[in-house]
Amino acid sequence: MEIERTKSEEREVLQQVLDALAPVENEARNRIVKTVITFFDLDLTGSRVPIGDEIEGRGSQVERQPIFSGHRTISPKDFMLEKNPSTDVERVVCLAYYLAHYKGQRHFKTSDISMLNTEAAQRKLSNAAFAVNNAAQTGYFVPGPGGQKQLSAMGEQYVEALPDRAAAKAVLERFRHRRSRPASVAGKKRKQPSELSDS
Repeated sequence: MEIERTKSEEREVLQQVLDALAPVENEARNRIVKTVITFFDLDLTGSRVPIGDEIEGRGSQVERQPIFSGHRTISPKDFMLEKNPSTDVERVVCLAYYLAHYKGQRHFKTSDISMLNTEAAQRKLSNAAFAVNNAAQTGYFVPGPGGQKQLSAMGEQYVEALPDRAAAKAVLERFRHRRSRPASVAGKKRKQPSELSDS
């Protein structure tokens, strides 16, 4: 019982650390982690991950793949194969998702997308800037700092739904419905004064 509670606390602390480091640039993140290691005088010579090393009371240690932002480790090539994007727009959205969730880079330029596309062994984008702009116009991307872009909530959910086309389409329809609702509500509010004056 005590072991289970300890493991749960460790997982919670780990998630808090990962969430705190996720938006930080790689260079700053590296400095922070090194400082923490020095401060706590941690020994990193072992090859195993100590979090949750006990399983069902068997007392054995388990080799684990590191997990970041709740995702398993996967190469960009395998990620793209798994998501199976069918257009250049879908491809840049998937690449942006990989940057954010697997590389901790939430803000990006078109050149970042192109570089990751090469790393993922994908065919060259016919016009990367055009695809990124189209993705932004569709609502997959939103503006980021310094003229960069970042993945929108819709873009994130769309990629998570892939390769299920029906689920991805449902994401688009849900967000389009949300966008159209405020206009109709505003229209109803505008009608109310005239209705009151007529009565």
